[in-house]
Amino acid sequence: MALFYSWRATGLAVFALAIFIAPEHAKAAPTSANTKPLIGINLDLEGAEHKESTISVLYYEAIKKSGGIPILIPPISKQDLHELLPKLDGIMMIGGADYPPALYGKETEPATSLMEKERSDFDIELTKAALETEDLPILGICAGCQVLNIQPGGSLIQDIPSHQPNSTIMHASHDGWKKGFNKHTVQFESDSKLGKIYGAPLAVPTAHHQCIDKVADGFRVVARTADGLPEAIEKTGERFVVGVQYHPERDFEANKALFAELIRLASKRHLQKEKLAQIDTSSQNKTTGAAR
Repeated sequence: MALFYSWRATGLAVFALAIFIAPEHAKAAPTSANTKPLIGINLDLEGAEHKESTISVLYYEAIKKSGGIPILIPPISKQDLHELLPKLDGIMMIGGADYPPALYGKETEPATSLMEKERSDFDIELTKAALETEDLPILGICAGCQVLNIQPGGSLIQDIPSHQPNSTIMHASHDGWKKGFNKHTVQFESDSKLGKIYGAPLAVPTAHHQCIDKVADGFRVVARTADGLPEAIEKTGERFVVGVQYHPERDFEANKALFAELIRLASKRHLQKEKLAQIDTSSQNKTTGAAR
């Protein structure tokens, strides 16, 4: 994956977490209604003896360009995750290597390249908690799309070339997401969230050798390539929970409407939380005043 930005335990994301997991007495008063929404982004893990958290700059640049504040989230404890999540206004799950097939009841095939266990374990917990958080908008990209399907009970095709040898679409070029990206055209369902965002078929950057097989309950496939393979899923209903198998961050201009929708809904959630906080503060002040 090109354009990595790496940091160690004293870096930006841990600093951000220290702010947002502060004790109750240290929290600042509710900020103004113009505050940008906070978008949590998971991280990749690489290395063994000297492990690093990594992310392509393009992911968080897409959030910044769209008006959000990216909050980089390393693997953290379940307790810390549940402390942090209510403070976020949206989630974006990034790409990477392959989730363990055992998560969806399959044996690991030769072409499967497993991601770090610490990341896959955390991503499953993050996805579960995010899906259980009411009205939290979620965007999954590539592996992020796949974990949105795996965690609620869906499964994957582990290697497209092995299982679909007659496909004429090049979903991943040589060396996959690590070195090679090409483009193919995606057709969206017109009645879907993505169909309304894009409005027409689009040539998108692609670098994945896996795709959705069994669709998780509560989700549906809303985009395909010419070979019929799924390229995007959405949670049914009004809530914005969208997974795209392609890489919109690698062609921001063509995909900026997708990021804009994530930020729009995250901003709406942020304002709603601020209003509730202001009402709560006002009620506390009245109660304190009456008690004097």
